[in-house]
Amino acid sequence: MGFEVVWQSETMGGIRRGDVAFNLVKNDNQEWARNASFSIGVSDLDALYREYQRIPAKVGPLEVKPWGRREFHIIVPSGVCFQFHELESLP
Repeated sequence: MGFEVVWQSETMGGIRRGDVAFNLVKNDNQEWARNASFSIGVSDLDALYREYQRIPAKVGPLEVKPWGRREFHIIVPSGVCFQFHELESLP
């Protein structure tokens, strides 16, 4: 997904891509992964969508949702769902 490893230990690690950073924890409980989701605002949604269509994940359509926001979802092999949407311009 284009993240770089910032730090890691035997059971934890930190990753970053631009201004988005996560701390990851090793866990064998698949129920947690299948029920985890993240919503991430990005500045170039179209470019990210094109990039992520080439990764080994289930990538949903880029579309305007009923709530009015243009976004797409991906589900990575672990079962975690990521929702990406265009950041709104601030005044």
